[in-house]
Amino acid sequence: MQRTALRPVKIKRRFTRSSPGSVLYQCGETIVLCTASLSDTVPPWLAGSGKGWITAEYNMLPHSTQTRKPRDRGKVDGRTTEIQRLIGRSLRAVVDLERLGERMVTVDCDVLQADGGTRTASITGGFLALCDALYPEFRGIAPEDHPLRDSVAAISVGIVGGKPVLDLDYEQDFAAAVDMNVVMTGTGRFVEIQGTGEEATFDDDDLDAMLKLARRGIRQLTELQRNALGKQWPLR
Repeated sequence: MQRTALRPVKIKRRFTRSSPGSVLYQCGETIVLCTASLSDTVPPWLAGSGKGWITAEYNMLPHSTQTRKPRDRGKVDGRTTEIQRLIGRSLRAVVDLERLGERMVTVDCDVLQADGGTRTASITGGFLALCDALYPEFRGIAPEDHPLRDSVAAISVGIVGGKPVLDLDYEQDFAAAVDMNVVMTGTGRFVEIQGTGEEATFDDDDLDAMLKLARRGIRQLTELQRNALGKQWPLR
């Protein structure tokens, strides 16, 4: 089935009590628990700089997929490392690290159930967890002085059966001739584009069609983020 709309999205904030930012994010059958914690300790290279840091960890729980995935015990595989670096870069792109001050936020993204788009769901849900974690520290701060400069969300697009598809599930991702992950801000600026032809190539028209779909999806996700945070939305 071709799709040019988002899979159904469900967002539950404050999913756990122990984390200042805790969001259960579901898109279709993919479910990710995103938690965020705040620390006054920054990485050694930032000590004394007055700047903060945002980092991320990503993990797929053992039965997030049909076949049990062994837990990471000390050694993180290459895919996991690449994804958590992507999440960290995406979140830092919309944060003024000087206004954050010497604080570090760690965003943990644990995949409870995987059906495609786990990294994009982690970014979109991770932003919400970040907002909740920062809220007590910056409550009452004017938007122009808040460390968050913009929102960020991510979506997958691809070419399946010769047609552009938005928000690929696992079966569509497996069948895609081209798949792409697009990370964008709420104001429509690109953070990162990861696109690959799977034993195929794509041309300018294909790229334009996928980016057009991605922009539409990001606009919808941004509105869902805004609605989920309500009065705690930190941006103008």
